[in-house]
Amino acid sequence: MDCIRRGEGTKAAECLRTALRDYNLKFSTILNDPDLASFRALPEFKELQEEARLGGEDIGSSFRRDLKLISEVQAPFRGVRRFFYVALSAAAGISMFFTIPRLIRAIQGGDGAPDIWETAANAAINIGGIIVLVALFIWDNKKEEEQLAQISRDETLSRLPLRLSTNRIVELVQLRDTARPVILAGTKESVTRAIEKAERFRTELLKRGVLLVPVIFGSYKKAPVEKKGFGLPTKAATSLPSIGEDFEKRAQSITAKSLLKAEVRFKAEIVSPEEWERWICDQQKSEGVTPGEDVYIILRLDGRVRRSGKGMPDWSQIVKELPPLEALLSKLER
Repeated sequence: MDCIRRGEGTKAAECLRTALRDYNLKFSTILNDPDLASFRALPEFKELQEEARLGGEDIGSSFRRDLKLISEVQAPFRGVRRFFYVALSAAAGISMFFTIPRLIRAIQGGDGAPDIWETAANAAINIGGIIVLVALFIWDNKKEEEQLAQISRDETLSRLPLRLSTNRIVELVQLRDTARPVILAGTKESVTRAIEKAERFRTELLKRGVLLVPVIFGSYKKAPVEKKGFGLPTKAATSLPSIGEDFEKRAQSITAKSLLKAEVRFKAEIVSPEEWERWICDQQKSEGVTPGEDVYIILRLDGRVRRSGKGMPDWSQIVKELPPLEALLSKLER
């Protein structure tokens, strides 16, 4: 931990890589530890997370395995499709194995030679089938990697901390089933204007569980308070409930949902802004948006991204789009 405390991102990443490789450190610990909050805002963390997502030998494969389990739940028929791609490609390949000699004899001609056009058509069908099936297999693999990357971003998002109106600090995962966070990221002027417009629809938005999360790019200054290692201020770090526990366990560990609902007001304040800005920039890149542009991101009740867009949201449209918390559609979203 000494190299981590010195604030050197590259050395910190190497220390953690060694711990993952040689000491069986779980990647979830890096995601959860409040002492590593500042490290998670560095580019070195993103590189380490990408290695873990790809299942590199240096840092083990447990993180990728966990991501693939979630992916299989979200896309349960991917394995079946791949089986048929391989099986049908193999069948076409076997057929080609017997078709090629026939095609050679057809080209040579002579007595008893197969019809050249029929044989050529069979060969073309087999070749075309193999090309299409291989292309579909590669496309499916690409989609899986994109899905794993999104799940990884969702996992990171779920651990980002917020300060509620009661000054209590929670992670986004703890707001599951309780609120629909709407992240407003951009310049101070555009975010402030968006919040002012939202006030006109405050009552209707509250009925839908909307919680405004303003993120103003580049406007946060480090507070002159003592920090513990890489992490949040000591007071904030100790305020984080259930930190360090398993992801799903933390999502289910809130026994007093009604108390949390009472604390969730119309707007929350972000904690560890560097982490928030890095996550938003990663999300912008994945959506093909230039990092730093004004964007909004609406989350579902289950914590996943519902939709996002450039600029600031149209609140009247959001009121029409989002069902009230008590509605059946909201229950299905949980």
